[in-house]
Amino acid sequence: MEPLPFDPQIAGVDEAGRGPIAGPLVVAAAILPEGFDATGLNDSKKLTAGQRDFVFWRIVAQCRYSLVIVPPQEVDRLNILRATLLAMGRSIAELDPPAAVVDGNQPPVGASCPTSTLIKGDAKNASIAAASILAKVTRDRLMAEAASAFPGYGFDTHFGYYNPAHREALARLGPCAIHRRSFEPVKSMLNQPGLF
Repeated sequence: MEPLPFDPQIAGVDEAGRGPIAGPLVVAAAILPEGFDATGLNDSKKLTAGQRDFVFWRIVAQCRYSLVIVPPQEVDRLNILRATLLAMGRSIAELDPPAAVVDGNQPPVGASCPTSTLIKGDAKNASIAAASILAKVTRDRLMAEAASAFPGYGFDTHFGYYNPAHREALARLGPCAIHRRSFEPVKSMLNQPGLF
């Protein structure tokens, strides 16, 4: 497979964790240097965990990058879209590139440079793919740590996404500190008097 294209002057930006009902949102920006071997870079969801880890360390060792971690309480306060767009702006500002390209169709808030959007950019642009991998690996590691801090929820297997195992844990244990109070079904559970 041909490596994805990139411009060494432009930061790629992506996120991980918009959909889960628990855990942080993680946004990354990455600038790949001239001559960087983009082989293996792709949408993080299309790579195995082992492939993501291997490429993650190549990116960390050779590229300029920034990571912004938005705790669940901030996601609840701002709403997921605003939290994402603000974090994207912060991640760009930390790198201060001449321009940035963002995965999706909505421009970031507070970016320090001109930005453009690219739908499904993590499968089209190596810089966005790198940001996707940085964000996903970082978030997965944070959720593995959360599994130790909050045993019984299975955060190291579902990473905060709502699935049958997570539903069962919520019914048995109730929401914990990293559950997003503004996301269903957590919101409804907390509004049932005497349930938790």
